[in-house]
Amino acid sequence: MFESVLVANRGEIAGRILHTARAMGLKAIAVYSDADADLPFVAEADEAVLIGPADPARSYLNTAAILEAAHRTNARAIHPGDGVLAESAPFARQVAERDMVWVGPPPLAVARMGDKINARNLMKEAGVPVGRGVWEPVRDARTAAEEAARIGYPVMVKPAAGDGGVGLAVAHDGPSLRAAYETARAAAERVFGHGEVLLERYVPGARHIEVQILGLADGTVVPFGERDCSVQRRYQKIVEESPSPGAGPALRERMLAAAVRAGETVGYRGVASIEFLVDPAAQDFSFLEMSTRLPSGHVVTEMTTGIDLVEQQFRVAAGEPVSFADATPHGHAIAFRVHAEDPREFLPGSGEIKVWEEPVGDGIRIDAGYAEGNIVTPTYHPLLAKLCVHGDDRAHALARARAAVDAFHIEGPPTNLPFLRELLDRPEFADGSYDTGTVTRMRAPS
Repeated sequence: MFESVLVANRGEIAGRILHTARAMGLKAIAVYSDADADLPFVAEADEAVLIGPADPARSYLNTAAILEAAHRTNARAIHPGDGVLAESAPFARQVAERDMVWVGPPPLAVARMGDKINARNLMKEAGVPVGRGVWEPVRDARTAAEEAARIGYPVMVKPAAGDGGVGLAVAHDGPSLRAAYETARAAAERVFGHGEVLLERYVPGARHIEVQILGLADGTVVPFGERDCSVQRRYQKIVEESPSPGAGPALRERMLAAAVRAGETVGYRGVASIEFLVDPAAQDFSFLEMSTRLPSGHVVTEMTTGIDLVEQQFRVAAGEPVSFADATPHGHAIAFRVHAEDPREFLPGSGEIKVWEEPVGDGIRIDAGYAEGNIVTPTYHPLLAKLCVHGDDRAHALARARAAVDAFHIEGPPTNLPFLRELLDRPEFADGSYDTGTVTRMRAPS
């Protein structure tokens, strides 16, 4: 095992990784921007290095500054967290070229699965179910219209690179397709450096379910169960739970088998999630993408399995055996993303956190990125914390979730805690029949 690790990220996820590193006896090194100097993750690190101003391009995405910080602190490994750098094959190669351990999958796997169209083609060849869509990048509006007519409306239009719903839009006809194409193309150019676009069949009433996998050094791929990520706002996940109330045993087994096949196909090593679009009525599914990093919903899987996935990442990266014998999930877990944002329009908020009181009790876990007195700036993603609860079954987990959300008290910037409480009282969430359109229906004009 390497003696030290630098975490190339910020906020909640940086603190999460640093915590495990220190628990394993590793020297835990953080990097931070001017704006984040007082955040908890900086204080938790054994050593912290200022790498630039608030602008992410000049700090957290500045690979030269990060590599220099690693050199100065004699870091033996780099963990990129769950952001853009985690899915950057060039950065992974740079780390390896400097004789440091990359805590992530092989760069080739990152590159092959980072292109969604290439990933679709690979999965189709491997026998993983893939929905109707394009097999080559769409580079102009005319081709987009022709492909949409072939696929059949409605269609999802999104950048061919990256993940996380960036630039995704749904088109129901020709006019809306033109707008969706321009949205996706502009996002693709801005975020990923090229305007290639992907079109896929959109399934109304679908669920978004992902399977957690871990690829071991000997080529074995271990599944850890599934997470339902269907509660989304603007195609960004808000709530994740395991097991999914929308997947029966037969569908679950098929998805787990398909996820293992996906990981084996690309020789995957480390932690990933295989994301599927699920038709709950037909109990059928199709491949969406592979997220080649520590997924944001890993807390749910950790609570149902009792396995520290960050520790397993470290072990696989160092060539050591994993520390568990059984990955079978138990009970039910639900994770909520607590954001600094208006609870009705979901517009991001900022300001000083004047009060921060976390819920405590059995089956409650808080992964926080902020504390009382910290300043939330508009520069970064509005995620403040992840609130996760675990219970013997779904009813037990829901009861704990309601109590925990009620007890989480934050004053200062607006938060989505009122929305989360509203969601918990929503009949379709309470009975588990929700889908990717639930939040849209909740905020539809009356």
